[in-house]
Amino acid sequence: MVVGSVLVTGGTGYIGSFTALALLEADYKVVIVDNLYNSSEECVNRIELISGKRPVYYRCDITDEPALDKVFDEHQDIDSVIHFAALKAVGESGEIPVEYYRVNVYGTICLLRSMSRHNVTNIVFSSSATVYGDATRFPDMIPIPEHCPLGPTNPYGNTKMTVELLITDHVAAQRNNAKKTGKSGEEWNGALLRYFNPAGSHPSGVMGEDPQGVPYNLLPLLAQVAVGKREKLLVFGDDYNSKDGTAIRDYIHILDLAQGHLLALNYLREHHPGVRAWNLGTGKGSTVFEMIKAFSHAVGRDLPYEIAPRRAGDVLNLTANPARANEELGWKAKHTLEEACEDLWRWTKNNPQGYRQQPPQEFVEKLKVGKK
Repeated sequence: MVVGSVLVTGGTGYIGSFTALALLEADYKVVIVDNLYNSSEECVNRIELISGKRPVYYRCDITDEPALDKVFDEHQDIDSVIHFAALKAVGESGEIPVEYYRVNVYGTICLLRSMSRHNVTNIVFSSSATVYGDATRFPDMIPIPEHCPLGPTNPYGNTKMTVELLITDHVAAQRNNAKKTGKSGEEWNGALLRYFNPAGSHPSGVMGEDPQGVPYNLLPLLAQVAVGKREKLLVFGDDYNSKDGTAIRDYIHILDLAQGHLLALNYLREHHPGVRAWNLGTGKGSTVFEMIKAFSHAVGRDLPYEIAPRRAGDVLNLTANPARANEELGWKAKHTLEEACEDLWRWTKNNPQGYRQQPPQEFVEKLKVGKK
């Protein structure tokens, strides 16, 4: 029984595709829009391979309002959106900030306008822990709670914070407008999911992260070193105030993160909270050197790295306090850092070309056996 119909923007990307999979497995109908800027349509096939269900897919840019209108016109049962479509590299955002605002902020404006025209009232937004900036500037804010004051330190974080404000103002206005006509307006809701560092792949080995070009995140870079695509990892800064001098991050398994989106959507539909922010993280920070060690252990050999200067906009510690999501959503990270490293290595080792190759036949056969 279909429980609802959801539009997933950026649904062929890493987190979007895993969330689309989680939604299908929870009996939602899923419609994906993505322009394939940093992803592959092949992952739609992998979603179907794992779940036995195929999401509807449109090649569509988030800044193309008429194209979004067409999708909503053709799927009038959509009542919610999970919004991933965005540019997402901290370093790159400092080089081309205007493009980041065009895609991330203007793209969201196009989406919200189209949603309003089609009376689509719930939005789950893929935000980021970067909205907090350097939380060590305040006492007792590590691990970071949702009430930590926002203060991004780079253009990417600024766009995420701007979109959070945009959604907050949009939902408040729609609720107020409804009240003027004698209605409650409680159907208008937004979830702001601030997550930390997604990691890992599907345990089956047929679905994972497949960045086009240079990845900007630590684990995909380490994976490229492990398969010989990259000579070594660059560690940006070893002079932070941490136990080994490298920056501290909270790594969360992609399956746990996808589950968080599903539970946030269910919460909006059942509880009508207005706009609510939730951190999705493990609550446990790991340094860059600890991550290199953990992934090297999964690979079975030490991976080479070199110390480089700090990057502008990087901060010492981004570790989540996930208590609010634990309590309100009933969500908790279940997978370990070791599992994330093992799953990522299984995917990388067996799919060196990512989605530009067929998945290993033995993995496909195991999936078929599991469905019987």
